[in-house]
Amino acid sequence: MSLFKKKAPKYNAPPVPTAPSEDMDNHHSNGLDNNNGSQKSQLVFHCQQAQGSPLGLISGFSNVKELYQKIAECYDFPPEDILFCTLNTHKVDMKKLLGGQIGLEDFIFAHRKGRPKEIEIVKTEDALGLTITDNGAGYAFIKRIKEGSIVSRIPHIEVGDHIEKLDGENMVGKRHYEVAKLLKDIPKGTTFIIRLVEPLKSGFGSIGPKSSSARAGRKTNYGSGKETLRFKANGPATIENEHDEKSKAGIEKINGLLESFMGINDSELATQMWDIAEGKTNSMQLAEAIDNSDLQEFGFTDEFIIELWGVITDARSGRLA
Repeated sequence: MSLFKKKAPKYNAPPVPTAPSEDMDNHHSNGLDNNNGSQKSQLVFHCQQAQGSPLGLISGFSNVKELYQKIAECYDFPPEDILFCTLNTHKVDMKKLLGGQIGLEDFIFAHRKGRPKEIEIVKTEDALGLTITDNGAGYAFIKRIKEGSIVSRIPHIEVGDHIEKLDGENMVGKRHYEVAKLLKDIPKGTTFIIRLVEPLKSGFGSIGPKSSSARAGRKTNYGSGKETLRFKANGPATIENEHDEKSKAGIEKINGLLESFMGINDSELATQMWDIAEGKTNSMQLAEAIDNSDLQEFGFTDEFIIELWGVITDARSGRLA
C-alpha cells in the first residue's frame, strides 16, 4: 500500500529537541531518490502516542506495518496495540488519518487499543449506516456513522472503534471491504453481536503540549512541504509531488463513490483508481485496466465503472475543482 501525503496541519506539535547534525541532514535530504526510489539517506519522522507520551523519532520503514513496528519499538509495546495513526493531531480525526502516504514533515500520532466492548444489534434496516476503513495492517475500523442510521442511535458505538469480531468470527486481518460486505450481507431482522475496541482515551486534554523558552514565539511548521513519500504495493517507496487541484477533486469524488457503492472509505484506493485511469479515453479502457490490476478482486459492477468514468472526465475538465 502507498503511504505519504502532504497536508497543512492546524496542530502545532510539542517542541522538538535539536537533533544531531547527522540526523538533521538525513531528515531534510528526502532520503529516497525521486526517480527510482533508491536509498540515499534515512528520513526521520516525529511521533507521539495519541494519549500522551514523550517525543519519539521514527525512521527506517518502507510500509505501514514496518512503521507500526518502529513506533512499537520506540515505546516498547507490541505493534498489535496500534489501531491507527493520525497526522498532526492527537484527536480521533478521520480527516487526518495516515493512510498510504505521509508528508515529509508530518507529525505522527499513534492511537493504541483501549477498552473492548460487545454490543447486540438488531438489523431493522437494510443498511447499518457505517463507513469502514482500515489501517493497512489488519484492523478495520469505523470511519463515519450516518446520521439517523441504526448505529447512530447506539451511543456505545463511536468513530474510530476497531471491529474485532462479528458474532464471534475474528475480523482481524480482513480488509475494510471484506468487513463491510459481511455487515451488508447480514439479513434484515437479524440480531447479531459486534465486538469493538475503542482507541485509548487521550491524556492531552489534561497535560497539554509543553512549550520551550528556547522556542517561545516560534511556530513549528509541520506538514508544510509539497513532497510526499508514497508506499507502493509492488516496489520501493518513492518521493513524489502532490497531486494538482483537479486530481485532488477527482480522488475525493472517487472516494465518495466507494462509500456510496461499497460502504468503505479508502483515499489510497481512490488514488490508485485515478492513477490507473491516466491515458484512458473511455470507460471500456478503464474497465479493462482495472480487470488487469489488483483491483479486480473488488468485483466492481458495470454501474460503478460508468459512474467512476463520469467522475474522472468531470475532474479532468475542471468541473469538480
